[in-house]
Amino acid sequence: MVATAVVAAVAVGFGVHALLRHVTTPAPACTVGSGDAPLLLSPDQAEDAATIAAVAKRLGMPDHAVTVALATALQESKLHNYPFGDRDSLGLFQQRPSQGWGRPVQLLTPAYAAEAFYRHLANVEGWETLPVATAAQEVQHSADGSAYAQWEEEARALARALTGEIPAGMACRYPTPNQTRGKALRALADQELGPGVLDRTTGSVAEDWTVAQWLVGHAYAYGLVSVTVRGQRWTNDGHWQKDDRATSAPSYQLALPRM
Repeated sequence: MVATAVVAAVAVGFGVHALLRHVTTPAPACTVGSGDAPLLLSPDQAEDAATIAAVAKRLGMPDHAVTVALATALQESKLHNYPFGDRDSLGLFQQRPSQGWGRPVQLLTPAYAAEAFYRHLANVEGWETLPVATAAQEVQHSADGSAYAQWEEEARALARALTGEIPAGMACRYPTPNQTRGKALRALADQELGPGVLDRTTGSVAEDWTVAQWLVGHAYAYGLVSVTVRGQRWTNDGHWQKDDRATSAPSYQLALPRM
């Protein structure tokens, strides 16, 4: 009887372990890079990072500006769009309405906050050749400007992935979403990337990958299950794979509505 009970307990234990292993869904996450230590982001961090890169492209800013902006946002908010901060600071860059950066509702709009940052950066003489932390401090005027330097490696990896310097550099994984927001996605793309960008049929390699990675970064929030560009396909299981049917121009597929 004891032996039977032990065997039964082991069987039940194995069954529970196997069940958990098969039905437990991994938390939604995005990765940049590969190897032993890829950069891991939550979906909202990936979404905000993709927006920061997209706005730079729309404004015609060089990729170094994206690195500076991402290092700044990583230090100020860890890429979270916080509605609070020190004194009246808020948003991705912890910009202050009282210092003329904009109204709170504007600064909590990632595209507006990123554009405000870039316009201030562009007014810094010689910013293109300044170290990342120095350029960031010239914009932010933080109490300790040296802190931006600690994020330079992560910011550069993100910038290279999100501006198309490294194709298929960021991938996101999550279960099939319950809802899709196709109309809202297109409106946001017009705002952040430029009017009609999702209908464009021609573009440079960097432009196409910037749009594709923007779509991947926003996929979780808007219900995308695949993105194709330049012979590659991303799916929401978290992988980029070769796809000979994928055209140069980015395209996407929304999840089917659940019944």
